[in-house]
Amino acid sequence: MCPHAPRSLSVERVAEARLPTEVGEFRIAGYRSLESPEEFVVLYKGEMRPEVPTLVRIHSQCLTGDVFGSMKCDCGRQLRRAMEMIEREGRGAIVYQQQEGRGIGIINKIRAYALQDQGADTVEANERLGLGVDLREYKQCAEVLFDLGLCQVKVMSNNPLKLQALEEAGLQIAERVQLAVETPKCAEQYLRTKKEKLGHLLEFNL
Repeated sequence: MCPHAPRSLSVERVAEARLPTEVGEFRIAGYRSLESPEEFVVLYKGEMRPEVPTLVRIHSQCLTGDVFGSMKCDCGRQLRRAMEMIEREGRGAIVYQQQEGRGIGIINKIRAYALQDQGADTVEANERLGLGVDLREYKQCAEVLFDLGLCQVKVMSNNPLKLQALEEAGLQIAERVQLAVETPKCAEQYLRTKKEKLGHLLEFNL
């Protein structure tokens, strides 16, 4: 157990099974928050050991990108790439949190899409709808990783807020792993906004 993990967790594991995928064979586990109706899914592979720096990703649900293959974002491609990296390494975990659209929900996300069609970027669209730019929280995602037995992590993320949140929760970040994927032309404004307005650690120029 990680020495910095909380004595009691606010999530509980309620189901687990094997999950063969096109990328490889994984385990899938379902978690329930003890503080809210929120549920989490974790996809993991290999032995989870606290002393071994392990690939992890916190992936926020993106129905449009993950399921429908939206070209407006890079979410689905990032999820696939993270799975491929874990498969190659033979060890790792992806916590899938159900906070669609940076926490605004799928209906508001579609409303934001409509404003983006009129020229707004993702930040401006949320602001015009009277919504927060990023409403996500990651404390319970970290608790899922603690429950798996992890302590030292190699975080596959370009989002500095995720890195900060995991560190504040008590995980030891051994490395940030750049998650770069091929991006279609129509997603360039989306990525530019993430880099310039949200401070994402994207190591290229658009």
